[in-house]
Amino acid sequence: MKSTDKNLAVILVSGGMDSATALGIAASEGFRLALIHFDYGQRNRIKEQQAFEKLAKHYEAENTLVVPMDFLKIIGGSALTDESIPVPEKMPSENEIPITYVPFRNGIMLSIAAAWAEVIGAKKIFTGFVEEDSSGYPDCREIFVKSMNESINLGRRPESAVDIIAPLLHLKKSEIVKIGTKLGVPYEFTWSCYLGGEKQCGKCPACRLRKRAFAEAGIEDPVKYSDIME
Repeated sequence: MKSTDKNLAVILVSGGMDSATALGIAASEGFRLALIHFDYGQRNRIKEQQAFEKLAKHYEAENTLVVPMDFLKIIGGSALTDESIPVPEKMPSENEIPITYVPFRNGIMLSIAAAWAEVIGAKKIFTGFVEEDSSGYPDCREIFVKSMNESINLGRRPESAVDIIAPLLHLKKSEIVKIGTKLGVPYEFTWSCYLGGEKQCGKCPACRLRKRAFAEAGIEDPVKYSDIME
């Protein structure tokens, strides 16, 4: 294991708008970048990995790691991993956990990222989790992030203690767009859609959140959609 490096950060990068913004923030703060991406058999896996690769190249990441997690597809229980479950077009109602939630996905991802951070000596883990204006996923909440941070540090070498940084946690999506735009985040490389078509669908909840965010921010979304959202 390498010695710890306070300037090295692991960034969880799905390839979407939020994780790209978290990456942009880490880069702007001068961290050396180690980017990690997860292939868990999601419908949009090819598009997300392409976005990840473009972002890694753009930010000249020092290290990259793509982790296969097909066991989440085997476990199922989510419209993102089980193609027999339709991806909804409607936004979830308040306090509803949507069918696109992948059971404990973020907990597993944070655990793997923490293991890699321990090996390479990183002291920070950046995530793009959003609680305030997200899809209602329980593993995007501040209480979950704090609990995971505590558990991770209880289960590792004391000298390799790590901090999970979630800079977007209590921001609205429109605020995230404004911050990322000021930082020069290349949103044209990102993929938000739950589906993996030629273009982002414009209808699924992830597309709707993204399109609303850019509209509320008064900034043009650089990606193309297959349909115009009413």
